[in-house]
Amino acid sequence: MDAVGVPEGLARIEADLLAPGGVFALEDVEVLGEPMQAMANRLTSLRDALVASVNHGDAEYLVFSDGTTERRITFREHERLAASVAAGLRDRYGVGPGDRVAILAANCPEWIITFWATVSLGAVAVGLNGWWVGPEIEYGIEDCDPTVLVADRRRLARLEGRDPGAPVIVIEDQFPELEAHDPDATLPDTPIDEDDPAIILYTSGTTGRPKGAVHSHRNVGALLGLTFFHGLRNLLNDPPPADAGPSVQLVSSPLFHVSGLHTGAVAFLVGGVKSVWTMGRFDPVVIMRLIERERATHWSFTPTMLHRVITHPEFGTYDLSSIRSGGGGGATFSPALIRAAKVAMPRLSTSMGVGYGLTECTALATLNSGEELDAHPTSVGRPLPTVQVEIRDDAGRALPEGEEGDIHVRGPNVMLGYWNKPEETAASIGPGRWLRTGDVGRLEGGRLYLATRKRDLIIRGGENVYPVEIEHRLEDHPAVAEAAVVGVPHEDLGQEVLAVCVLTPGGTATAEELTAWCAEALAYFKVPARIEFRTEPLPRNATGKVLKHVLSGDGSSDFVEED
Repeated sequence: MDAVGVPEGLARIEADLLAPGGVFALEDVEVLGEPMQAMANRLTSLRDALVASVNHGDAEYLVFSDGTTERRITFREHERLAASVAAGLRDRYGVGPGDRVAILAANCPEWIITFWATVSLGAVAVGLNGWWVGPEIEYGIEDCDPTVLVADRRRLARLEGRDPGAPVIVIEDQFPELEAHDPDATLPDTPIDEDDPAIILYTSGTTGRPKGAVHSHRNVGALLGLTFFHGLRNLLNDPPPADAGPSVQLVSSPLFHVSGLHTGAVAFLVGGVKSVWTMGRFDPVVIMRLIERERATHWSFTPTMLHRVITHPEFGTYDLSSIRSGGGGGATFSPALIRAAKVAMPRLSTSMGVGYGLTECTALATLNSGEELDAHPTSVGRPLPTVQVEIRDDAGRALPEGEEGDIHVRGPNVMLGYWNKPEETAASIGPGRWLRTGDVGRLEGGRLYLATRKRDLIIRGGENVYPVEIEHRLEDHPAVAEAAVVGVPHEDLGQEVLAVCVLTPGGTATAEELTAWCAEALAYFKVPARIEFRTEPLPRNATGKVLKHVLSGDGSSDFVEED
């Protein structure tokens, strides 16, 4: 937490929160044989969170809406449903501690209820990617070997009648029976250890086969500590208006991703916060309608989602004044998008946050928001408490501040490993449980700055070219809505720079104009040799990352966007 230029008031708040006896006091612990710091007042079992959630009574926990249909569930009702489903999974399907329950569905109440029922049994909830096509679904099921599969009809249809290889609970047909299995059931009392596996989520798979990242109860408890620490320090540093209503969180991220599950469904149950969920394909109009109708105070977004809302023709016709804060990750936020968002939604000017993390470290490692984001708009922020970040060279040696290298992360939030992949786990988690992220960046003033994924690095004539720097420059042009930069083969230079741009509605720009625009701010070897234009949005996965192997012609997208 040693960083240069931290506002004095914020630094004092953080020190008080982390001090001995403070809300987020730290203690020394041993995690899988390695000493590290953790928050003393941490959640040690997800079932404990479900048990405690009944204290929120008849307040709304979940609101699911697609603009035409909706379902509302209170905290008390949810605990009863989860207990009944847990009993049904145990009694009808033999689910017990350590067994996997795979979930393959669009965002829906049944997804969340199944999750809580599963982890309360000491079993492992597996979030299969709802955008996968048939062969990917079959791969995921075979990989995790579930005791039972809970799925909706649309995703089962992608198997084209093939046997998934596990008993299936079809959400639209059989799930109501589980909800009514035993209305008076008590939650299971099987012992759960802090380091027992709780969740498997699959990496985005932009290249190669997805891997199942295994999160323990400790991992999730560590993440919740980081999330609530960040929320409370912001609240104390920038209190909401006296007439501000209760917190209402809008969620448009998929539940098979850490943004939807961990920092969404789990965090909001623990915090007693009402959450409003979109269903089906992302629709900017549905987002704006829900913010207006439910008076949402916070929205967690990817850069693509944010851009599509603030540039929509109907933006301005809805009352979005209830939004007090917002932020997200999954892909890089360009400074141009941050500026545009603060103009379009002024209340984000002091509260917007961006961060860095990945599935393998349970969502979060650094965060940057408020005054610090204004002062350091290209940084993804300072490491959060209990999280260590190092930049290393190819030989694994730590580099000094200012030098770019491989980003490594350590803390109680680092995953147990990849499911049934010991070699891949050993390649990712080194001595001391340091996680090799595969990203390139640098530390300056205690803040992390991202360069690129190592696999996206372009080497042109011996010079390293980081695509993100060029993408930010292109997106700074008023006519460019989004841009992606990839390296393509060149006989003499090895690689040259190709930029793919999507223009704003009504925007005009030529390749020559954008080349000159880049040349004004970038070294000659970074200036795109070729610029292509597309009218459709860039291909992305569910976390918002551009599928660059598709743009470079090295593969095709295997994802089916939520329908």
